[in-house]
Amino acid sequence: MIRHVGYCGAIIVCGAMLLACAPRNVSFSADVQPILKQRCMECHVPGAPGYIASSFDVSSYETLMKGGKYGALVIPGDPLTSTLNMLVEGRANPSIHMPHGREKLSDREIETLRVWVQEGAKNN
Repeated sequence: MIRHVGYCGAIIVCGAMLLACAPRNVSFSADVQPILKQRCMECHVPGAPGYIASSFDVSSYETLMKGGKYGALVIPGDPLTSTLNMLVEGRANPSIHMPHGREKLSDREIETLRVWVQEGAKNN
């Protein structure tokens, strides 16, 4: 039986479905580090072009949280103002969108990074 729920009901149902699909309890080692290794580490380790330009190293939790020559890139609990999130989400100037000159991160990868920062950017 199909029941008519109206516009507001449909929004609530869709919103609940999106929340159910969103990552939760994101782990740095299991979820975030593999994204960084696959999508960022080629350029953001000592000696690589991204590191030379920014001094930003993603090879470990400690270096990621240290930031780069322009300051912290991750603000635990605040994905809206964390530079890492702005860069991978395309909210920064297109000339510095990350990964630079490569295919953008998938929606799932972006959401995983956003939730990890929102949850406090823990070393877990």
